[in-house]
Amino acid sequence: PPITSDPPFHKPARRLLLPPFGPKAIAELEPWTREFCHQLIDELLEADATRADAATQYAQHIPVQVIAHMLGLPAEDGDKFRGFIHRIIEAPGQENDIDPNDTLDAYLTRAIEARRADPTSDGTKDLIDFLIHAEMEGQPLSTEHIRGSIALLLIAGIDTTWSSIGASIWHLAQNPDDRRRFIDEPDVRPFAIEEFLRFYAPVTMARLVAEDTEVGGCPMHQGDWVLLPFPSANRDPAFFEQADEFVMDRQRNRHSAFGLGIHRCLGSNLARLEVQVAIEEFVKRFPNFELAGDVRWSVGQIRGPREMPVRIL
Repeated sequence: PPITSDPPFHKPARRLLLPPFGPKAIAELEPWTREFCHQLIDELLEADATRADAATQYAQHIPVQVIAHMLGLPAEDGDKFRGFIHRIIEAPGQENDIDPNDTLDAYLTRAIEARRADPTSDGTKDLIDFLIHAEMEGQPLSTEHIRGSIALLLIAGIDTTWSSIGASIWHLAQNPDDRRRFIDEPDVRPFAIEEFLRFYAPVTMARLVAEDTEVGGCPMHQGDWVLLPFPSANRDPAFFEQADEFVMDRQRNRHSAFGLGIHRCLGSNLARLEVQVAIEEFVKRFPNFELAGDVRWSVGQIRGPREMPVRIL
């Protein structure tokens, strides 16, 4: 919940998650996020001052550690989170080959039980405490509800965001004029972030058809699975001028990278912060860089660079 919930349950399930993802709460994470990006870049330079993998050594660490920090989960479990997400997003259907104690559900159940056994007094320490102390319509949340909400934050907030960060760096590596504008024109950066999100939207959502219908001459029946590719919506020429061009200072940009309607991503403020900070800090330390080999892209419902070697110039 709330991403797989229908009304009327959906609204209160979503509402209780809004406070920790509001603009003020997310803005408080900016100093921590910048410091972590600094740390990652320092580690890159220590390893090799001329080459790096901007996906595996940079982009893929940022949302993992930001969300672990928000949840109060161990930073050293980042590799576990990446493994869980790979299974769920890129390699589903392998559950029979996995130790039941080594699944995301089992990991989160242990974390929730440990926190219940040693709670904080006011529920404000981190997101797990917040959910344990939260109530919906006067009732505390079940462990299943808490586990599902945390799983949503991990699955929806990690792969998607590191894909957006990686794709943005991929673009800047090949477009030095855009990179220079991003560095030299701070006023353009908010527009550039939105254009990165529009042009390289990483998400294709799956949904079930609610009732028999027909779209574009294709019959769809109740219970059928459909894929809704946000990247396709973001290239709609009826909605965007120069829809197939990256326009760094695009003024009108009501893109659907975060979805539309009641299920629009409630973590959009967090994703924007992470993308903006990650790109700003990368180009600040590496104002000139280029691709240095083949880029491997993900498979499945989330699209983004999985391996992206770059050369620091």
